[in-house]
Amino acid sequence: MSEIDSNPFADPQAANPFADPSVQQARGGQQAGTGAVDDYNPFAEGNQTRPTAGQTIPPPQAAPTQPAIMQPSNEPPPYTESSAQRVNTDDLQKRQEELERKAAELQRKEQEMKNMQINDRANNWPPLPKFCPVGPCFYQDFSVDIPMEFQRTVKFVYYIWLFYACVLFLNIWASLAYFIADSNGGATFGMSIVWFVLFTPCSFICWYRPLYKAFRSDSSFSFFVFFFNFFFQAICCIVMLIGITDFTVGWINSLSTIGKSTGAGAFMLFISLFFSVCAVLMIVMLLKVHRIYRSTGASFDKAKQEFSTGVMRNETVQGVASNAAQGAVKGMASQYGSNNKY
Repeated sequence: MSEIDSNPFADPQAANPFADPSVQQARGGQQAGTGAVDDYNPFAEGNQTRPTAGQTIPPPQAAPTQPAIMQPSNEPPPYTESSAQRVNTDDLQKRQEELERKAAELQRKEQEMKNMQINDRANNWPPLPKFCPVGPCFYQDFSVDIPMEFQRTVKFVYYIWLFYACVLFLNIWASLAYFIADSNGGATFGMSIVWFVLFTPCSFICWYRPLYKAFRSDSSFSFFVFFFNFFFQAICCIVMLIGITDFTVGWINSLSTIGKSTGAGAFMLFISLFFSVCAVLMIVMLLKVHRIYRSTGASFDKAKQEFSTGVMRNETVQGVASNAAQGAVKGMASQYGSNNKY
């Protein structure tokens, strides 16, 4: 039997590691300590180690553990409403009114500083050479005067004015060609010179400068001046491009002249085309500026108020009003004195 339990693969010459005296001694000590446990049989009758009847085995005592949630050592102080939390709506209203008053005061000072800067600026338009006896008449700087979101619109209207002035100048030469091709074009040639001399500066003063001032100062009155004059200018441009009269070069006169002189008629057709483009651009910009004007909250009442305020601030108007008032007082005094005589 021992032969069966032996390891067939073990080396017969190898030493048994458990035969070492130190291992045997340690093993003997362990068996002596555990002999009582090995000899105990719970199923044997007459076992002396079983508990007697009525004797209970106390449950094992668990080691004391710390609870997962720390218990506060001190109770939190009672909640009391602080003075910072007792905010009244009246205080908020007063603060809001104070902020609005300061904002209005700041805006007024900025406007005064802006007006002072405008009055102290040197004119730079038109850009004339220094040897010219006539100096610039206006100050123009888009990056300084016009807000960023409106600079493109104002510049585009300025380019429309430049294009319109060039078309009026070319209209003189087209009218001259019309006069050469047809003797009835003498009146058209004369009126073309009048249109160029009259409309070039008037268009700049009457509708471009009001638009520039309107966006610079947010003036409702300047917007109304621009709308009225720019609409009138667009109507005149439409009349010129159609050519319904003998005083303008338009599509009708150009088509009637092309049979007499091809060169003159073709030149007149180009000018009519330029007038058509200018009229379309004017109508488009008129609608765009009107849409911007409606979005700014301006109104006709505000324009009247600005007009009345501006008129009363004028020194000439103030002098005339003062003289009229003094004359009225003197007349009433003299009339009162004459009545007392009787």
